[in-house]
Amino acid sequence: MLVVETVARIRREHFVKGKTIREIARDLGMSRNTVRKVLRSGETSFEYERNVQPRPKLGRWTAALDELLEGNAAKPAREQLTLIRIFEELRGLGYDGGYDALRRYAKRWAKQHGTATVAAYVPVSFAPGEAYQFDWSHEVVLLSGVTVIVKVAHVRLCHSRMLFVRAYPRETQEMVFDAEPGRARPRALLHAAAALQDL
Repeated sequence: MLVVETVARIRREHFVKGKTIREIARDLGMSRNTVRKVLRSGETSFEYERNVQPRPKLGRWTAALDELLEGNAAKPAREQLTLIRIFEELRGLGYDGGYDALRRYAKRWAKQHGTATVAAYVPVSFAPGEAYQFDWSHEVVLLSGVTVIVKVAHVRLCHSRMLFVRAYPRETQEMVFDAEPGRARPRALLHAAAALQDL
């Protein structure tokens, strides 16, 4: 594909600088026929698209390969063959082509016959106390005129989106039990639930 900039450069080299077709082709690394085609036409972009992709080795084996790929796709994930194994099976049938041609064909086949994505359900509403988000952070605060780094527990209830934050002077195991819901002392969840009831 020739873009507008390349077409403009070819025409500028020939009509403004007076270079020959051979010189332009050598400088730009393209064939003289392509340079000649650009100079003779008034188009600004050229595209070449192949209508039919020739497969000299794989062509007569596509039916057998389709059958192998369909049979493989129907199997459970743990029993499916790799493309190397499918290539070896096709070789056993008499295929004498290369692995890369088979791999490209299988990739195109998988795109066309792709399995539908599994529908996933993510609940967007939660019952009170059903789920929460929990995280820690380190914050710098000023306590009695002294700059101190404290550890802060953040709990957000998914039902109400209410946030509960509690600061601790240091990281200890008791701090984790104290702050995180569902642990030995689920105080953070109880405080947030109490705040919910007040609303």
